[in-house]
Amino acid sequence: MKVQADRLHFVRATKFLLVASLFLRSKMAFAQSVDKDPVAIVELGGAAGWSLNNGRASFGADAAVEITPIENWLELEAGVAPLFSRHHSTEWDTDLLFKKPWTLSKKAELVAGLGAEWVHTREPGVRANSIAGEAVLDFMFWPGGEHKFGWFLEPGHDYNFARGRERSFGISGGQLIAIP
Repeated sequence: MKVQADRLHFVRATKFLLVASLFLRSKMAFAQSVDKDPVAIVELGGAAGWSLNNGRASFGADAAVEITPIENWLELEAGVAPLFSRHHSTEWDTDLLFKKPWTLSKKAELVAGLGAEWVHTREPGVRANSIAGEAVLDFMFWPGGEHKFGWFLEPGHDYNFARGRERSFGISGGQLIAIP
């Protein structure tokens, strides 16, 4: 019964992300001048994680919003990723990252970040909340050179401060959508 409920939540979350993406795309048709920096960048995609402690893998969706309070110096990213494993467990990772950007070219950026993560885990008979630290490298590709739509690939490492000191490697990737 819990597996069906988890799948239902995943399907609902996926539908919400798809509808939100379509809504944001329709608004982009009326975007302002290219010279103006976007207010925020939305990241929508998929995620995968591998535990370095026990080798278990999990997969799910990824959604984040990124703003730039200090141009060429500081970006803030808040995101959430529900991850599902075949061991009937669900993990919700919610993070806040502080990132330093580097422009490699008109079409490519590299961003390194550190931050905190709240982890909510549900396994059969057990629910747990914990705090973790996260380090990521974010590769952003803007095919048209204009920062309206692009792609990202973000590998990362997590260290959970709860009992067991879970360490994991994860990667997420997907579409970038600029909000004018």
